[in-house]
Amino acid sequence: MRVHVRVPATSANLGPGFDALGLALALHNDVIAEEGEGVSVQIQGEGADRLARDGANVVARGVKLAYEAAGRPFKGCVLECVNRIPAARGLGSSAAAWVGGLVAGNALLGSPLAKDALLGLAARAEGHPDNVAAAIFGGLTVSCSTPDGVTAVTLPVPNNLAWVVLVPEVTSATVEARVLLPRSVPREDAVFNVQRVALLLAGLQAARPAALSVALEDRLHQPYRLKLFPWMPQVATAARAAGALGCVLSGAGPSLLAVVAGDGEAVARAMEEALSGTGVRGRARILDVDSAGASSKVS
Repeated sequence: MRVHVRVPATSANLGPGFDALGLALALHNDVIAEEGEGVSVQIQGEGADRLARDGANVVARGVKLAYEAAGRPFKGCVLECVNRIPAARGLGSSAAAWVGGLVAGNALLGSPLAKDALLGLAARAEGHPDNVAAAIFGGLTVSCSTPDGVTAVTLPVPNNLAWVVLVPEVTSATVEARVLLPRSVPREDAVFNVQRVALLLAGLQAARPAALSVALEDRLHQPYRLKLFPWMPQVATAARAAGALGCVLSGAGPSLLAVVAGDGEAVARAMEEALSGTGVRGRARILDVDSAGASSKVS
């Protein structure tokens, strides 16, 4: 039996929702999997020249993890990976790999694991739930880690918003971006973010996009990460001048995510030009929200 899995890219945080919010985007990695003796991995696209092609591959590790969670012996798998999500750019490539492997392994076993179980496994493997929750469930997800596991809720997103992703031609490691964050923050900054993440969710659910111009502000992580991405203020300013409601780091960066009420073409071009003006190349693209999340089918 062969299974075909499709997993979306994800953008975490959305400004103030640090380690809590994730948005699934219509840019996908594909995994074709079947059982085998030992592990072999073929890779096309992003990371084809540097990702492991044996049992150390994260997708293969995800398949094995699903077997272990289901209490089934794992002898190996044959994987074909088509990667379109840029690696180390803040678009959930690692989460997509874990989720792709888990969903593929679960499908090969006849789907004994529910999505909530897959979420718990993926969150422990990834280290935080925001990207994996969005990758599994699709849409806008709010996730919360507890001693008993991960709770996630998916919310609808207004379809009249354009989501513009600027992907610079530089990479960044999540670990490096986290090291810059302080262990404690002033209470005023915590209150600032609580207010804005609440306003962000309320504004989206009430279809009041004007609220997003304030709701996307953040004081918990982006100010500290400017050391890695000093060009972010110029790009964000250009995005707003071209009509964006806001512009934030996508996950731990370096990609930026802008939201526009209406067409996003002018914002995309403005972001590219502003980034180029700082000496960094990059490409902006407008992506739909993926409302389905990871999917699998037998082929």
